[in-house]
Amino acid sequence: MQKSITSFFKPKIEPQSSILQDETKSNNTPKEDSPKTKKKDVKKEVSPIKNEMQKEEVSPAASTEAMDVVEDDSPTPSKPKMMQLNAEVDKNDVGEMYDPSMDTYHPLKQAYWKDQGLTPYLALARTFQVIEETKGRLKMIDILSNFFCSVMMVTPNDLLPSVYLSINQLAPAYEGLELGVAETSLMKAIAKATGRNLAHIKSQTHLIGDLGIVAEQSRVSQRMMFRPKPLNIRGVFSKLREIAKISGQSKITLVYDVFVACRFSEARFFIRSLIGKLRIGIAEQSLLTALAVALVKKNHIKDCKISKVSDVYKDEIAETTLILKTTFCQCPNYDIIIPALLKYDIKELQTRCPMHPGMPLKPMLAQPTKGVHEVLERFSGMHITCEWKYDGERAQIHLNDSGEMSIFSRNSENNTEKYPDLIARSKAILKTNDIKSYIIDSEIVAWDLERGQILPFQVLTTRKRKNVDIATIKVQVCVYIFDLLYINGNSLVTKPLSERRKLLFEYFQEVEGEWKFANALNTNDMDEVQQFLEESIKGNCEGLMVKTLDEEATYEIAKRSRNWLKLKKDYLSNVGDSLDLVVIGGYKGKGRRTGIYGGYLLACYDAENEEYQSICKIGTGFTDEDLRAHSEFLSKHVLSGAKSYFRYDASLEPDAWFEPVQVWEVKCADLSLSPIHRAAIGIVDSDRGISLRFPRFIRIRDDKNAEHATDANQVAHMYQSQDQVKNNQKSANQMDMENDFY
Repeated sequence: MQKSITSFFKPKIEPQSSILQDETKSNNTPKEDSPKTKKKDVKKEVSPIKNEMQKEEVSPAASTEAMDVVEDDSPTPSKPKMMQLNAEVDKNDVGEMYDPSMDTYHPLKQAYWKDQGLTPYLALARTFQVIEETKGRLKMIDILSNFFCSVMMVTPNDLLPSVYLSINQLAPAYEGLELGVAETSLMKAIAKATGRNLAHIKSQTHLIGDLGIVAEQSRVSQRMMFRPKPLNIRGVFSKLREIAKISGQSKITLVYDVFVACRFSEARFFIRSLIGKLRIGIAEQSLLTALAVALVKKNHIKDCKISKVSDVYKDEIAETTLILKTTFCQCPNYDIIIPALLKYDIKELQTRCPMHPGMPLKPMLAQPTKGVHEVLERFSGMHITCEWKYDGERAQIHLNDSGEMSIFSRNSENNTEKYPDLIARSKAILKTNDIKSYIIDSEIVAWDLERGQILPFQVLTTRKRKNVDIATIKVQVCVYIFDLLYINGNSLVTKPLSERRKLLFEYFQEVEGEWKFANALNTNDMDEVQQFLEESIKGNCEGLMVKTLDEEATYEIAKRSRNWLKLKKDYLSNVGDSLDLVVIGGYKGKGRRTGIYGGYLLACYDAENEEYQSICKIGTGFTDEDLRAHSEFLSKHVLSGAKSYFRYDASLEPDAWFEPVQVWEVKCADLSLSPIHRAAIGIVDSDRGISLRFPRFIRIRDDKNAEHATDANQVAHMYQSQDQVKNNQKSANQMDMENDFY
């Protein structure tokens, strides 16, 4: 009797207790583990799940769904053929023992996939797993470099997808290609693929704080008669891009198809990729360093001291890293850099990957300061300039040779669709028609056309982000230009600021209420700096940017440089007061903060109504020690529910409510009206309360009890005392008087 091969492709779902007993006896599991990372370590990490699994029962419906792993209408293979297929799967499981952390790692000898022509996804997942279990950053970079070196030498076509997967990207950041898969949808896919109960998947994720770990254990515990073909890096990367480009049920179907083929740690990192958090601690700068080290190792593969290449070739690694990072700063696109890296000598990389409009640069950033005295210490004897620091959105505006304009955010997000009005009036800022291409650095602020002044940042955030119709725009904007980085095919980032500014004034002009140059003052007098700072705050700005003009004055792409200092009002001890607020709720932490509270809900005290009114959520300003201490203390004061005298919006519901027993001193950048917080509601605005912008924890006020916390009337007074608010009120009153007169 002929049967469909589908029956052999379906996983054999057994009761969980049986699975756990037979887990280590499976014929498809390697008999030996890596000396560095034994399989029992994985079990230990997810032991809370395992304990729960022994209690869980798989529903018949779930089991049926989980069996549809692969569908194939071809004839049933003979028994010897099936044995051959299973043997092939076992052979592929050698990847579970892959260990790129070995001191004697050899890029060719340890690349077990060299005869396959494709890099297994399991090799990358194992690399991530080993990195996750490693503490030292240098060792983490070395591990990743070992893997990259093997890929460069054995399967170079897989280097580009390997790089993207290592930083959890699918394309350059400015292309905006995101996966957009909800965690709940992933839970459903995992439950369907493994036969587990959805409620159980949710509860374990809540307990562990990592859906990737839950997915891995659920997948490892599942026994199958036949496993799908092993995943490879190119295939997974292609599927992820496909998932990002589609929507609806088709997206989840693709997730399911890949997940059922995952083995061992592949499940963990595939799910984490979909969530958007790999949790391995490799940022972009570390990845670039790993690429540089891999390249040096590749060049010296025959050296008998290959295991100590990082020490032996330290200078060469430093030079290669600098070239690679500099290139990436001016050309942040791996689609261009990686092929050039593989084809040309490293010294040619910068010329092969030039800067050009349409591709955003990583912006130069400023160091915060504690006061004017620090500016004096840093820039003593130098020519400096002070610019108002505008409270808006950083914008890098590009015009390419084809006349196309692009607008990018500080994080290289493409915001072109958000500002069609800027594009429509962009020609007005050009002094001559000879300008064919440029890149300018600027700040976009909300602008009041009638009053001719800057509006608060919160107003700017109300603008639509996509599909913006010029005719329906309600929030007008003005662009404050402060730097010129590229003009007519020439990069200016290596020129001093004084020269860049001269060219800016030569080629561009102001248009009232639309395009302006940043308000600046060239001075070395600290008294003038202090006065200019006060003027900036009165002008609805955050403070000053202090920059060198001639010495050490290049545009340092992607760096937080001490050549730019940020003199901001909330950094200064003599500007603004801190608030003393009561902790009334806690939010469970994720990632590093799993098992403790990672954020808190704070409130001021309204003496008149005898209630605690929510004013902000806070998660910054804490050390790891602070978080542990706060969690330990507040866990002793957990309530079964919110007190009747807690006033808050339902959207702010924390994971735990606390007795109002502790007061924290908190600082912030600004106070603003809020539709969800309830502090001082009815005093300044009948429907909205007041919230803190960028709150950060300072210290515990043991000398105050909850009823001595900052009062609602004090909060209202602090809000109304802000120069920005006073200026808006003055302008509004003046307009009312003028209207009354006429």
